[in-house]
Amino acid sequence: MIKMIFGKGRKEEYIDLEEYGGEAQPEAKMFVKVVEIQKYDDLKEFISYIYEGNLLILDITPISVDDIEVERITNELKRVVKDINGDIAGLDRNHFIVTPSGVKIDRRKIRKF
Repeated sequence: MIKMIFGKGRKEEYIDLEEYGGEAQPEAKMFVKVVEIQKYDDLKEFISYIYEGNLLILDITPISVDDIEVERITNELKRVVKDINGDIAGLDRNHFIVTPSGVKIDRRKIRKF
């Protein structure tokens, strides 16, 4: 079953893929993980996901009012991505994307002409 990960305030919806007769998919080499930071110490667990080769979408909304805590977290993430040759970019003030080794973020917006 798949759980919808976005859409706060809505009833959780589940989709049973077995109903659609889908074939078994091979195991993924990388996962996209959505994580929420409540405090700096949470970062330790989430950093292991990056070292394992996963991409993180990081939500720091709960601590966004504490500029010192936000700076500590961003500095630690920058150190990690430099260590593994990954990348980090802000999506907005409270959300970041952190990529594993060998994955770079193209910061140019694609617009329809």
